[in-house]
Amino acid sequence: MPGRSQRPIDAANSRTRPVAGGKSLVDLVAVVAGATRGAGRGIARALGEAGATVYCTGRSVPGNRSPYNRPETVDETAEMIRSVGGSAIALRVDHSAEAEVEELFRRVVRERGRLDILVNSIAGEDPLMAQWCSFWKTDLNNAEAALRHSLVSHIITAKHAAPYMIHNHRGLIVEVTESDILGAGGNPVTQTVKLALKGLALNMAAELRPYGVAAVSITPGFLRSETMLERFGVTEETWREGAKKDKNFLESESPLFVGRAVAALAGDPAILERSGQLLSSWELGREYRFTDTDGRRPDWGAIKIDFSMVPEQLVQLLRTGSEIQLRWLSELRRRTKRFLAQLPQTESGTVEVRDAAKS
Repeated sequence: MPGRSQRPIDAANSRTRPVAGGKSLVDLVAVVAGATRGAGRGIARALGEAGATVYCTGRSVPGNRSPYNRPETVDETAEMIRSVGGSAIALRVDHSAEAEVEELFRRVVRERGRLDILVNSIAGEDPLMAQWCSFWKTDLNNAEAALRHSLVSHIITAKHAAPYMIHNHRGLIVEVTESDILGAGGNPVTQTVKLALKGLALNMAAELRPYGVAAVSITPGFLRSETMLERFGVTEETWREGAKKDKNFLESESPLFVGRAVAALAGDPAILERSGQLLSSWELGREYRFTDTDGRRPDWGAIKIDFSMVPEQLVQLLRTGSEIQLRWLSELRRRTKRFLAQLPQTESGTVEVRDAAKS
């Protein structure tokens, strides 16, 4: 189950930011790795909607499907952007192949002279990570391949994008993950990947900050990806009928919603304040006040999730895991504050370290 339940929003105390609208990203150049379907496609479309030139990359092109064997292609994504007046280029790239990724960014900078945004949404629905089971029952025959496609590919892509951003002292790297807490469902391989992507953004943020480049991770809520629509037997036009199978589906979001969250971040001049953070589409929707394609603002974090269809054993597992996680985070916070106090102060970081140590 994506996301988690939170208390209702206190409108008087919630922080709001201007909505990202119009062509706020004109002249910016973005690469969306994994733009074939799902969140990646929605993000590519939203960046194009906001005026950015978008390079849509992935392994699925006409006549040459990826191992997923699904019909969507990066060419379709680029055409969706162009059909509404945006600028998009579709390229077949295997992001687990370092030489292909290196050439991708050389081409982007050669053709456009800059790179402003990288979104890593690679292998979010990799069938190799689809198994749900306890760690002692996991089939590990394809574990190495799954890790390379779903995690190492993100590291490769960020590695070759970052130098161009560092050179220009600007840029944003976005890692698309699952859930706005540490945990994520699935098997140990899936859980490791989703957690690692959150940590990847956290670690990159510290290294990139001196160069004015930000890195964040983001999760959508209950995402109406192409696969999910098929699973519920509905279309994007009839999606509300999916509530007959799962009432939670009424709070689902189209891929464009998380896309508009990324576009809002990319257009925020104060993005460095968020660098390293784990963000969610629904919280950013509250702050930037953007809406989904139908004018709704789905808020997965504010609803009371219906767990009636979830086996009691799984609910208890989620509760136990969350309680353990809270203790883990409490101890981690205590140790991190202690470590900050032990670090010598520096010219550039004195204020930040002192403020963090007081909190």
